Amino acid sequence: MFEVSISIELKKGITDPEGEATFKSLHLLGFENVKSVRTEKVFKVLMEGEKEQIEKEAEEMCKKLLTNPVIHKYRISIREVEHD
Repeated sequence: MFEVSISIELKKGITDPEGEATFKSLHLLGFENVKSVRTEKVFKVLMEGEKEQIEKEAEEMCKKLLTNPVIHKYRISIREVEHD
């Protein structure tokens, strides 16, 4: 069994309204050392099969559903896990 971790974030130059709002709120709460905030979404997917096939399928998931290639970049990491 493999755990596929897919991290998705906005490309540089794309406005991140949630990150900007969080940044402003942190400053209002007195956290003046914070210089920027960017958001990131992480999907954890459990999969069975051969690692090479899982890598291909994770790429397909990103391209077909999880990301918009115009505004997102993503990272995929795969690790073997024990599953009950």
